Amino acid sequence: MLRENKPRRSGGRRRAQSDAATPLRATDYVNLRHPFQPQAVFSDDEIANVHNTALRVLEELGVKVLLPEARKIYASGGARVDGDLVYIGREIVEATLKTAPSSIRLRAANPAREQLYENGAMLFMPGAGCPNATDLERGRRPGSLRDYEETLKLAQTYDVIHMFGPCAEPQDVPIHLRHYDMMRGQLEFGDKPTFVYSRGTGQVEQSFEMIQIALGLSADDFADGTWATSVINTNSPRLLDNPMAQGIMDFARAGQMTVITPFCLAGAMAPITVSGALTLQHAEALIGITLAQLTKAGAPVSYGGFSSNVDMKSGSPAFGTPEHVKMQIGAGQLARHIDLPWRSASGAASNTPDMQAATETNMALWGACMANATLTVHSAGWLEGGLSFGYEKFINDVEALQILAEMCSKPDGSEAEIGFDALKDVEPGGHFFATQHTMDRYQTAFYSPLVADLSNFGSWTEAGEKTSAQRATEIWKRNLTEFKHPPTGAEAAARLADYIAKKTAKGGAAPME
Repeated sequence: MLRENKPRRSGGRRRAQSDAATPLRATDYVNLRHPFQPQAVFSDDEIANVHNTALRVLEELGVKVLLPEARKIYASGGARVDGDLVYIGREIVEATLKTAPSSIRLRAANPAREQLYENGAMLFMPGAGCPNATDLERGRRPGSLRDYEETLKLAQTYDVIHMFGPCAEPQDVPIHLRHYDMMRGQLEFGDKPTFVYSRGTGQVEQSFEMIQIALGLSADDFADGTWATSVINTNSPRLLDNPMAQGIMDFARAGQMTVITPFCLAGAMAPITVSGALTLQHAEALIGITLAQLTKAGAPVSYGGFSSNVDMKSGSPAFGTPEHVKMQIGAGQLARHIDLPWRSASGAASNTPDMQAATETNMALWGACMANATLTVHSAGWLEGGLSFGYEKFINDVEALQILAEMCSKPDGSEAEIGFDALKDVEPGGHFFATQHTMDRYQTAFYSPLVADLSNFGSWTEAGEKTSAQRATEIWKRNLTEFKHPPTGAEAAARLADYIAKKTAKGGAAPME
């Protein structure tokens, strides 16, 4: 399936003038399925033990839930509440797991962009929630509305990015008004599944209203589909705060998807061992999943895992480490144990788009792939442990994602593709450059790199000795210069203008404390 709104080459890259006659490589980057069987780091018995221990945590140790309404919902479902501590019996968890859907259809402005969120699917979201932006030309800076819109345009440009997230968050827009620009931006510059922050009922409901207005949906249309997603982070260890609990309930009541994601850092907010950290992660994920289902049985919800380790010398989060990868694979095993789709995460602790950043991100991407993660968040552009969105980093990460996407395309083992005639035509010690078999296929046989330079040293020198970061700068600048709004974008922005003006005049919507 090809993009409807622009020509595609190597996953959505717009073709340069010089190669206009080159045939398109018709690889579908929009609908990806994991090409490899999921790996395991624990035996089935060990996974069952982690799961059962997590249930013991919920039943015997409890979780601190700050929001009174959430505690009432837990209590109505049979949980024991003692002050702000909630103790959830395993029978409650097991019952709610039976009502959580194992497949969720994520709707989008462009039907060709819709996704089935389920085990086996392979989806990527760019770096999200970054308060800063950085690139080689303008340097590091607090994220602005311009940066937010630019990063959305970059995310829209590439088919291998499947869902929007809050890339470089606009710090120059007040928090009580920020959701207006963040929703308008996604709907004006993109046609992919949207992201909504869970920062209080007012902001959430207004964001939902904006989606309906922009896409011309009735209230029933919106309620009948999953048009918005949000990430819910527990406060490890064993605490669910007010906005996160409220977000779970708001999304569940509206039939929209929450991705319940503990951020368990082994050695700091979680036990130092891989199995111990995963036990805490699993318990906290089950807390959120249970609340969603007690609020509304059948509400779309995703298991989430974003566990890694800290650097024991500095206390800083680390990513792409062996422990991070093992936790990803273990999280996949736990998600399959409870039969739910799930999200993992990539990331980089590096402060610049260097070898460290590439290694950290790519190791984590491979970890998510080996774990068969449904969604990998922070898959492109994430620097400094999420403090900055890097433009060059985004482009180089997209290259890695496109290579992973190419793995999803199964090679053809037919007689014609094997090419016995070509083997016969070439004498021992010869070459295959000029065979008919090669001539018929050379233009589309191989993946064409987005940013990598495969030329020899002499050609590279003559071209200016540019590094991958410098080439990436040229690419993101060209992406922004040549960007074209999706067909739905202009109309969506026009529909939202009056709504945003009226809500802004009334003072917006304050976030929940």
